[in-house]
Amino acid sequence: MNYGGPDLPNATLEKARFVVVPIPYDLTTSYQSGTRRGPSAIIDASSYMELYDEELQQETYLCGIHTEEPVEADSRGPEKMTKRIRGRIARILARNKIPVVLGGEHSVTIGVVQAMKEKYPDISVLQFDAHADLRDAYQGSPYSHACAARRIWELCPLTQMGIRSMSAEDAAFIKKNKINSFPADFVHEADWLKKVTKYLTKDVYVTIDLDALDPSIMPATGTPEPGGMSWRNLLSVVREVAKKHRIRGFDVVELSPIPGLVAPDFLASKLVYRIMGYMTAPK
Repeated sequence: MNYGGPDLPNATLEKARFVVVPIPYDLTTSYQSGTRRGPSAIIDASSYMELYDEELQQETYLCGIHTEEPVEADSRGPEKMTKRIRGRIARILARNKIPVVLGGEHSVTIGVVQAMKEKYPDISVLQFDAHADLRDAYQGSPYSHACAARRIWELCPLTQMGIRSMSAEDAAFIKKNKINSFPADFVHEADWLKKVTKYLTKDVYVTIDLDALDPSIMPATGTPEPGGMSWRNLLSVVREVAKKHRIRGFDVVELSPIPGLVAPDFLASKLVYRIMGYMTAPK
């Protein structure tokens, strides 16, 4: 990410703690396309953010944030693209850096988690999403954005938060396999934070489909769903995870920018920076 430009301290690949990987890809999106423009919108917005985090009372960028060139889309299809993404993330992990992926559609997470699993065998995934994404295949591909969670579940333990839209196939799969899948209104339950994070392992990868948030604050997604999470609810989960677990990487995906409406772009950019802050704040 820019956060003022590459000349800031520790922004080189060698010195940075975080490596931002833009993946402008939306081959399998449904309803509305446009997520390929998400990464550039998030990066553009980051140039106008204050570097001081008022909640954490720190300048998170000092730990080092390096932005790589975007992962080029593979026209041969989503399976080939998954392999390309896996290779890029594996190279970052080999340097012991923390990957921060900017999507693009949610299918990009499959390749990322494949690489994370190789580096951290006991990793689990926390998914924020409006949709269950547990289909075995969609529109002829098992690597569709609608199958992202299914492919992740095949690799490692999965916990979902914010779910409020699913197919009959998704619902049956959740019930049969006892997947920890929580709806957005679960935040009104007693001890909801403990229940959501209960099944996470020590090492965690966090994937955030922005449609987990309510459309009133995040309208810029391909498939918005009413009744979503609030900004503070989502952050409270991530903050809790960062305190008690090791977040080894994360992504923010499915931003589909709306021309002339910059608030969602800025929200996504601040979300990325805030998560970095949680990960670097004193425990």
